[in-house]
Amino acid sequence: MLSGPPADPAAPALPGVPGAPPVADPLPAPLADPAATTAAPSYRSWRAAAVVCAGGALALLTALAGPGLLAHGTGELRIPGAGLTALLRTVLYAALAVHLGELLAPGLIRPVPGRPGAAVRAWAVPAALAGAAAAAGQIVHLAVVSDLALTETYATREGGLLLLIANGLVIAAGCAAGRRPALAIVPLAAVVGAEALRAHPEAYTPEIGAALTVVHLIAASLWTGGLLHVLRTMWLWRGHPAAARALLGRYARLALWLYAALAATGTASTLRRLPLDAVFTSAYGHALLVKLALMAVVSALAMAARRRMLRDTDPAAAHRLARREQAVLGAVVVASAILTATSDPHWLSTR
Repeated sequence: MLSGPPADPAAPALPGVPGAPPVADPLPAPLADPAATTAAPSYRSWRAAAVVCAGGALALLTALAGPGLLAHGTGELRIPGAGLTALLRTVLYAALAVHLGELLAPGLIRPVPGRPGAAVRAWAVPAALAGAAAAAGQIVHLAVVSDLALTETYATREGGLLLLIANGLVIAAGCAAGRRPALAIVPLAAVVGAEALRAHPEAYTPEIGAALTVVHLIAASLWTGGLLHVLRTMWLWRGHPAAARALLGRYARLALWLYAALAATGTASTLRRLPLDAVFTSAYGHALLVKLALMAVVSALAMAARRRMLRDTDPAAAHRLARREQAVLGAVVVASAILTATSDPHWLSTR
């Protein structure tokens, strides 16, 4: 029979087990305190929430002041309430991005091998309601600026399209709150079409401009909203790096096609609407240059995140770069809203 070394009689033994080997003293109370293990994550969560709130407030202030700043020195007449219009459209475009991104996400998440069962909380309902409120705010703003009653504003082309947008987003919120959130694609398609028509009241080939805007708006919303949902899911899956890396890879492959659609439709829209002599002399040209600069930053960050994802098995570095990409995409949304609140450069060039 094998026997171990004799136990030290001075050492404490397990209670109720004669001759058991000694055990170490339990951890000191301060190290075993659960509050100590949750304090740092809680602090980081509050700090992240504060950063997001500050960034959102800065974006809305930029949208409010942007049209006036970009029109400075151009000699253009100020559009009444252009800053408020840009702010409300920023909210509308952000709402579309969040909702369409959540509709896209299940197709990216389901095929991921070894994915955890946890899912992020849906933001589609509050986003759609915020977008509906922004569309309703544009109706009221249009009525005030045009000195019309609300019923008369609905009868105008822009007022009727804004009413369709507001109602479509309310219906989309109802679909998202029910058991079949995918049904929201129908009212959201109507919203995108109405916004594309609203953005092109010009007399020269408005159907071409609306078609380009439909593709551009859908691609931009899927890129921005899809990335937001992917980043939220990766944070929830941070204990499963292989699944998180696979999810980011699936999104990156789709983002290449979305980027191509954005580049093609954006270039065509610019060539169609912006005369060369108005690039540096109009508010629209200034806003477009700002948007192009931001898109260049987004492209660089996206390429850097893709390289890190392919090189490293740990997706943490790629996640950090993708978060920065998301922040700059938020600035692109603001620049796009400001762009729609400036004077038509084609009309200015042909006066």
